[in-house]
Amino acid sequence: MNRERKSDSEMGKGTCSRLAEAWQCGESRLNRTISQSRVGCYFKLEARKTTFTKELRAGLATFLTMAYIISVNSSILTDSGGPCTIHDCTADPHIQPGPIPDCRLQRNPGYDRCLAETKSDLVVATAAAAAIGSLAMGVFANLPLALAPGMGANAFFTFNMVGFHGTGPLTYGAALAAVMLEGALFLTISALGLRGRLSRLIPRGIRLASAAGIGIFLAFTGLQAGQGVGLVGPSASTLVTLSAGALERPAFWLSAAGFVLAAFCLARGLKGGMIYSIVFVTVVSWFRRTQVTIFPLTPAGDAAYAHFRRVVDLHKIKRTAGMVDFKGLKSRAALVPLLTLLYVDILDTTGSMYSMAEYAGFADEKGGFEGEYNAFLVDAGSTIVGAAMGTTTMTTYIESTAGIKEGGRTGLTSVATAVCFVAAIFFTPVLTSVPNWAVGPALVMVGMMMMKLVKEIEWGEAKEAVPAFLTMILMPLTFSIANGIIAGIAVHIVMNLYEYGEVAARWVCRARVAVGEGRNQVSAAAGDVQAAAVVPPV
Repeated sequence: MNRERKSDSEMGKGTCSRLAEAWQCGESRLNRTISQSRVGCYFKLEARKTTFTKELRAGLATFLTMAYIISVNSSILTDSGGPCTIHDCTADPHIQPGPIPDCRLQRNPGYDRCLAETKSDLVVATAAAAAIGSLAMGVFANLPLALAPGMGANAFFTFNMVGFHGTGPLTYGAALAAVMLEGALFLTISALGLRGRLSRLIPRGIRLASAAGIGIFLAFTGLQAGQGVGLVGPSASTLVTLSAGALERPAFWLSAAGFVLAAFCLARGLKGGMIYSIVFVTVVSWFRRTQVTIFPLTPAGDAAYAHFRRVVDLHKIKRTAGMVDFKGLKSRAALVPLLTLLYVDILDTTGSMYSMAEYAGFADEKGGFEGEYNAFLVDAGSTIVGAAMGTTTMTTYIESTAGIKEGGRTGLTSVATAVCFVAAIFFTPVLTSVPNWAVGPALVMVGMMMMKLVKEIEWGEAKEAVPAFLTMILMPLTFSIANGIIAGIAVHIVMNLYEYGEVAARWVCRARVAVGEGRNQVSAAAGDVQAAAVVPPV
């Protein structure tokens, strides 16, 4: 009997080994065929010492680490209200026959329906824009870098430009026009080769502090009730305090468990920690008749649950696409947001691309890398495409390092990531059923990761530390990324006025000396001419 079991075991092991060998042989044959094909030559698979299957695995790894942006970006942008107005509200004829002015800030069936449709549109817009940008990066720049709407820019768009449910200085259409114009400006700057010079004009400390300040801004947003875990709330005396009853809400503790899961994965070096966190909290919230369900036993909850059960659905963008309104940019309120978006885009994209090129070993001695010019053009062009669909500034994601770590070295990695984003478009009912308390922990984790740049600031040098600190701290405290940047630059200029005066004085002195020498040379030349005229000809 034991002999029979032993023989069965050996047969099983032999079968598995033969299958593994057959798989490896088939994979090697496929890799050789594609490496020698036109596709392999175009993407330089052999030159960069990689294979087709390795690029596919790298693209999947990149997608898994940044797929959270689909639900997070759509949730943040939906808070702006999108194209929804008071005319979408359901009027109550017993109270007021026409539209209710403050219906956007209250629960209203009609406005809630509009927000639900807008979120579905933004899920598709986010995934489609990421797919187009990543595909273009892979095909035209041949780099393993994936693109998607940038974190930070989406929060600035929602809370500083459009405002919560449209209470800001710009309409949704005007804000999209600013995003599109910023993309066109960035495209022009990149095409002219001025991007590097502009990024170097910003003081180093402010550049580093901007990223950290945006990180604190995102974390603060994730801790609030509107777009996060509901731990932080307003206070009449201290402005900010622990939200009333936060520790008694089961949804908060579920969100805290998701945060711990993401932190554990990050500490253990496991990829996709934020995805695991969002999936865990979301799946638990899908169960009805629980205290943490996203589908309460109400008519609205029943409708949302019926939509969720469809699972697969090709949603067409109805409200957010083509909403760009350039007429709204005539207002002075659009200038500062436009410049802020351009500033953040230049710094974010430049920093991300150069750091990942260095990580992948693409960078040369001067810091440049192959495909650099096309990469910046693709990044800027993707922003224009994203704005046309209704989403915000596109940027190259640092999560692309996950694919690079898996061996991705060519644009095929980005193409594979783009295919994954296209597949995500068909699961809109699932992606729109992600609760805020699942998104909040991801925002806090993103904020934490952006804080690592603080260590590079020269805190012992006051001229760098003071503007950097003001830039960083004013972003969350004034709830405005633009205010922090403006304050930091202004203080930097004031603290360096003496040096600027010295430089200007030296320049004036050199100019006066040069003018004096020029006059002396002209006088000497005139004297020589007169002397030559007096001498009689021989």
